[in-house]
Amino acid sequence: MPTATLTRNWPAVFSVMMGIFSIVTTEILPIGLLTSIGSSFEISEGVAGLMMTMPGILAAVSAPVLTAATGRLDRRTMLCALMFVLAIADFLAAVAPNYWVMLFSRVLVGLVIGGFWSIGSGLAARLVQENAVGRATSVIFSAVPLGSVLGVPAGTFVGQVAGWRSAFVVMGLLTIAVLAALMWWMPPLPAIQVTRLGVLRELLRRRDIRIGLVVTALIVTAHFATYTYITPFLQEVTRTDSVTLFLLVYGMAGVVGNFLSGASRHMFAISGFMIALATLVLPVAGNSEIGALALLIIWGLGYGAVPACSQKWFAAAAPNAPEAATVLFTSSFQATLSAGALLGGLVVDATSTATVMALGGVLALLTVATLLLADRRA
Repeated sequence: MPTATLTRNWPAVFSVMMGIFSIVTTEILPIGLLTSIGSSFEISEGVAGLMMTMPGILAAVSAPVLTAATGRLDRRTMLCALMFVLAIADFLAAVAPNYWVMLFSRVLVGLVIGGFWSIGSGLAARLVQENAVGRATSVIFSAVPLGSVLGVPAGTFVGQVAGWRSAFVVMGLLTIAVLAALMWWMPPLPAIQVTRLGVLRELLRRRDIRIGLVVTALIVTAHFATYTYITPFLQEVTRTDSVTLFLLVYGMAGVVGNFLSGASRHMFAISGFMIALATLVLPVAGNSEIGALALLIIWGLGYGAVPACSQKWFAAAAPNAPEAATVLFTSSFQATLSAGALLGGLVVDATSTATVMALGGVLALLTVATLLLADRRA
């Protein structure tokens, strides 16, 4: 593709970023609305946490299956189709008459996550010049912390003012706008390398890929076992009326963490340590607003770097199969996201939100230990 065309493709990069922003916000929106949705359907906080578990399970399965099954289709067509499905899921959640319909809408979200992340998150190299790929990748992955800094706090605010269903209506309208942007800005992207399941099996034989899977599993489980239940923690332990503000500050720290993800090859381990510090200390210092806010900033800085660090790890381990590497990243990330939310829900229902924070801290420390051990044996 000519250099001039690649330069003009930056709007397409931002369109992909906004697509992932819509997906991430829809996926984690229940975190800020967990209590109100649970009350509406008369279910416990742990059962409500299935809204986080369901998309992750479906995304983990759909990432390899959907990517392989549609491998010969134009990637622009796939991205647009997936955005359309996401809009349907948002509007379905907004009108869900019972919890089962809500969970079905979350199944649709999971299908979209698996397909869009696997295709979209690795497109930077096809949209911009080689010397700008790293910057474009950071822009695309900035959607992850932006979902926390803008999406969840805004959705939580809308939910508090107009009811949680209104938050999903707003997300549906935003998703339609993103669909229009993709249709307008994204150039045709014919498949250039079909990702087959055999390629994925071959990648799993590589040591760096296996280490990446273990590390991603540990850190993502640690994060979502705890962060899924941060709203109940802030309400029950910190006793703050400013949950939206706290989530906003956390998200702002996450944006900074995302752009720090390439500052050091040890950033993955640093991120794990910061998450461990925050979650282990929260049960002790989180009963004050100042303490909780300071720890959420540390947590946000740490986790903000995690998605990009993980994706770059897989990409570096499989430079000749970028889409296949992205599929493994997506599957491992989403599978452990759902496992973390489920594990956290079981612990919360059996004990307390403070206990689940401590559990997440232990898992984050295991992440750091694994990375240090892998680095020593390299």
